[in-house]
Amino acid sequence: MKRGVLFLTAALALAACAPTPPPSTARLPPGAFGGNDDNDIMAINTAVWAFSNPARTHGNPINAIRAVLAIEYLGGELSSNPRWDFMSQLTKLQMLQARQEVRETLGIALNAPSQAVANALLALSLNPTPAAAARLLTPPVFTLPPEETLSRIENLPYLQMANLASHNASAQEYPGNGPNCLVCG
Repeated sequence: MKRGVLFLTAALALAACAPTPPPSTARLPPGAFGGNDDNDIMAINTAVWAFSNPARTHGNPINAIRAVLAIEYLGGELSSNPRWDFMSQLTKLQMLQARQEVRETLGIALNAPSQAVANALLALSLNPTPAAAARLLTPPVFTLPPEETLSRIENLPYLQMANLASHNASAQEYPGNGPNCLVCG
């Protein structure tokens, strides 16, 4: 019995040390957030602006879609791009939790590939109409009726983790800032 427990403990310890695969990460075209600037920086700035005050995106579907896209993108990008190695691991985890929070709020499948989500959101940002939503916000990536998903996007509620993660990423946006996040370990 003791030998089995020791083996299990050793196996769990090794598993904890094993590298985990990076999260699903979308690749975006230049200017995905409406400017010619760096997508990573634009995504952080878009997310912190939008998720600090949900009133900023109400009635503005293009800004709301870009905010959702920013969290979707950053969830993978911060954890998989060596550019962000200096960023706090807690902030990276918070961004993944923010992506899950946004997906749950909008009815996006939790296991959907990030690229599929990003592609649909990018296309919708060019034409945020019910007709486009009916064509783009479909299963298996989107789990709610398209009109409901679009309505939720246009009326994003306050999402605590999206707000916290985007603020923490913004505070660490430049290497000289270090881990100056609101709640870091």
